[in-house]
Amino acid sequence: MKNELATTQKAPSALAVMASKINVDPAKLHSTLKATVFKGASDDELLALVVVANTYGLNPLLKELYAFPAKSGGIVPVVSVDGWVSMVNGHPQMDGMEFEELHDEHGKLESITCRIWRKDRNRPISVTEHLSECKRPTDPWKMEHRMLRHKALMQCARYAFGFSGITDEDEAEATPGLRNVTPLRSSNVGEVIDPFANEARKAAENTTERDAKRKAESAAPDLANMPESDWNEPETLM
Repeated sequence: MKNELATTQKAPSALAVMASKINVDPAKLHSTLKATVFKGASDDELLALVVVANTYGLNPLLKELYAFPAKSGGIVPVVSVDGWVSMVNGHPQMDGMEFEELHDEHGKLESITCRIWRKDRNRPISVTEHLSECKRPTDPWKMEHRMLRHKALMQCARYAFGFSGITDEDEAEATPGLRNVTPLRSSNVGEVIDPFANEARKAAENTTERDAKRKAESAAPDLANMPESDWNEPETLM
């Protein structure tokens, strides 16, 4: 009797899944990601980003997903506004959304409320974001209505669809221990600003001071344990 062996098909890798979605070769996609949007990431870090992208249907080549490495190790996936819009509109239970703006008596924007309807629920999910809590001293926030509308959408999407393990740019930049992989440039062309340079310099100075103190202490004579003969003045030769 001939034994029939069951063949087990190997599941495609996360990178292969992404490559098939955008119709490119997996090896070419790997090299492209490491040379562009995930530049400097290790293979393990790249894999983590690809898994997150596949989970939420995001395309990193379209700048829908960014990588923010933590100083203590690991990375935090950051989703751009375009990525959040893509996730919301692509969810099978998405059934519409609307925004409501609130202004004070002087016409100044105070808050924006986002409402998202789901097909499987009777009432919408509603989230209000306040300008006083969200505004940051950056150029994009000069467009207060637009930026606060984005913030309201992102937070409402979290409640409506349970998006987890991701964050937005503002939260990532404000979270201690995280840094953007994109270097900041000053007004002087070619000069790269390291936002953690001061911290590194202070740490190096403190280390140098501690090392100098240890060397001085080790070089000083231990008077308590010194033999009595060492205390006597040398004899004068006649």
